[in-house]
Amino acid sequence: MKNDTWLISRVILKGDKKAFNRLVELYQSPVRRFFLHLTDGNEELGKDLAQETFIKAWLNIASFRAASSFSTWLFRIAYNCFYDHTRSTKQIYNVEIEDIKNNASDEIPYKDFDMDFNEALKILKEDERTVMLLFYMEDLSVKEIAKIMSCPVGTIKSHLFRGKKKLTDYVAQSGYDTQNINKK
Repeated sequence: MKNDTWLISRVILKGDKKAFNRLVELYQSPVRRFFLHLTDGNEELGKDLAQETFIKAWLNIASFRAASSFSTWLFRIAYNCFYDHTRSTKQIYNVEIEDIKNNASDEIPYKDFDMDFNEALKILKEDERTVMLLFYMEDLSVKEIAKIMSCPVGTIKSHLFRGKKKLTDYVAQSGYDTQNINKK
């Protein structure tokens, strides 16, 4: 974004904290939303990781070279923060479809399609979930996601394909009519 370039140059050249605060205002919601979904709805952890992301962005903004958009650079930092967190805590965010089905109540007589999005995301592997969120929620291209995750474009496409397949299967196994879903 043209406005980003101006703000970034003010931050790099003059150490302008107000310009950086404006960047935070512009990207805080997308970064928090990204973390909210990656952390299975853990809002506090998402806020902490977002704060860590912006601190790292502030400390390293001089290294931004505009080889990609600022949002791509920022989401790369965010992805690394999440990856470092999961590595340090050794938490596993992957859940298989059968685990979710076993915990679901069979006594629910009425199912609405307002299923919990975070529950659906739990069936995806970490990389699949990250790709799906960046592609569908943040509207980033496959090439941008490849830069963020330091993966080949083909790998990103594979994660996207597998993620869509798993979510479609989950929706079908949960008793929802996938033909009606696709019409929405």
